[in-house]
Order: sequence, then C-alpha cells, then structure tokens
Amino acid sequence: MTTHRRKKVRKYRGSKTHGCGSMKKRRGAGHRGGRGNAGSGKRADTNKPTTLKDPLYFGKHGFTPKNTTPVFAVDLRYFQQTLGKLVSRQLASEKSGLYTVDLAKLGYHKLLGGTVGKFAQKVHFIAEYASAGAIEKVQQAGGKVEVTHPVDDASDDAEKTGKPGNKENKKPTA
Repeated sequence: MTTHRRKKVRKYRGSKTHGCGSMKKRRGAGHRGGRGNAGSGKRADTNKPTTLKDPLYFGKHGFTPKNTTPVFAVDLRYFQQTLGKLVSRQLASEKSGLYTVDLAKLGYHKLLGGTVGKFAQKVHFIAEYASAGAIEKVQQAGGKVEVTHPVDDASDDAEKTGKPGNKENKKPTA
C-alpha cells in the first residue's frame, strides 16, 4: 500500500537556504554538471567537435507552422524500377499493357519527375498533385496523369479575382 508523504522541500519553504547552510556551499541542482554548454570541453576542446557536428544539438532547427500537413512525394524512377513488384503485390493493376497506379494506396501525395531522363512504361497515375515535368514525361511515354487536387497559378487567381496584379485594374500613367 502506498503512503502519502509530504515532500521534504515543503518544510524548507520560507527559508532562504532550504537547509543547505550557506548559499555558496551547494548548487541546488542535484548531480547535474551545469547548464548550457557546461562540460563541453573548456580545456583542449574535448567534446566541442561532437556537439558542433550534431544538428539536433547545435544550429538552426527551423519552424513548421501548425496548419501545414506534410506532402509525401515519389519520383518516377521508383515506378520505373518497381512497377512489376507493385503489380504482383496488387498495389497496381495492368490491363493490356497499361498500368494503373493510385498513389494514395501507396501513401504518396505528389508525383515528381526530376531524376528520370525518359519514362519508358505506359502508366495511368492517379495523384493528388503532380509536377509539370512528371506529367510531361508520362504523357511522352503514352501514359496519363490524373490530378485530383489541381493547384492554380497565382496569375490565374489574379485574373479571376480582379486583384491589383491584373493588367486591367492598373491605372494608366500620363
């Protein structure tokens, strides 16, 4: 059975030293060696090289807004190498030489075409997003890319909404 005991520190509330004697006699931080870069090798730089190289410890860490969701992208090279395996695992289908791949089934959102020179297979991709290069390479091979969430260009938005970026709304200069 557990007993409910008061913490010892409660007894020392109100006293400056908390039973430690003089203020300079005890750190008050337990066995911890210090704060910050304490112990990083003041003499002979013993530990500094390891801490400076570690990106989790030192350097900029960045900021990701709370309202952003990660977009997982996949390159055409992946499908060029593993299309047969995907069909055998029933993650992709084939009908008369045309492969059909749904990227959402594989856990990807965006199709990229950056590292492939020419895409050889005739594939119909269904993806939320796709880069212009990927669409062009798939179409050259005789395939098709179906984009479910197309991204509008900023210029198209300006024309549709009539915001100041539109040429018609600019004031003529005399």
